[in-house]
Amino acid sequence: MNTLQTSLAVGLLVSCGLAFAHENEAHGAASASAAKAPDGHSHSHGDAHGDAIGVAGKPGKVSRTVNVDMTDAMRFNPANVAVKQGETIRFVVKNSGQVKHEFVLGTDKELKEHYEVMKKFPEMEHSDPNMVTVAPGKTGEVIWQFTQSGTVDFACLQPGHYDAGMKGAVSVAAAKSTASKAKADGHTDHKH
Repeated sequence: MNTLQTSLAVGLLVSCGLAFAHENEAHGAASASAAKAPDGHSHSHGDAHGDAIGVAGKPGKVSRTVNVDMTDAMRFNPANVAVKQGETIRFVVKNSGQVKHEFVLGTDKELKEHYEVMKKFPEMEHSDPNMVTVAPGKTGEVIWQFTQSGTVDFACLQPGHYDAGMKGAVSVAAAKSTASKAKADGHTDHKH
């Protein structure tokens, strides 16, 4: 790669990193991470997600394990996962196909932006805690704590895979407050 191409690649990755790191200032760099660009250098994405999709989970806090299979039919199985707010999930991600696949958690907007970069730099490697790239026949894992209720998307961002429909969603049910939980259990706080 000549100097001009290297400079352009680094510039694009840096600008992408800035777009992904927009929440860094508000939440701090809880999990700085790097991506390897085609020039062989690592480029930091920073804590791209803040609390919008959750935070990197701690192995000792895993609530349960969810197995996800990635296929060359450009599908995740399952494509929909239900969790509870506050839960820490270990995603064990198996690539049962013949080509490289990824499992990337993010907002719809983040995934689309990152996919555009991946189309330009298909060999970019990641080390962010919300994603794993898995070679054919191999298994990887992502441990993630879902701190907010709502929907967290996931996708394979290898060129062509996202467009082919290799996407899914995690539905995060809101945690019940202590008062509503007590009421649901039939306990009320009466003062006499």
